[in-house]
Amino acid sequence: MSNVNGSKMLVRTRDGRIVAGVCSGLGVYFGVDANLIRVILAVVTVFTGGFAALAYLAAWVVMPEEGEKTSIAENFVNKSRKP
Repeated sequence: MSNVNGSKMLVRTRDGRIVAGVCSGLGVYFGVDANLIRVILAVVTVFTGGFAALAYLAAWVVMPEEGEKTSIAENFVNKSRKP
């Protein structure tokens, strides 16, 4: 979690990450164990036919990494705007 002007910011953490840090970042942001979020994600993925896995990938692209100001998506959009 990163504090910007006293408010919480949702970021992918470097500590406790297994794949991309999305679940650990959500765990820090909401104040719950990251393993609980991982289990919930796995169960929802099974019951939705993989939709939750797509949501995880989208979160990976949209959430900035801890210590960074921009996400992968923002970097891609900004890079394509430059001449």
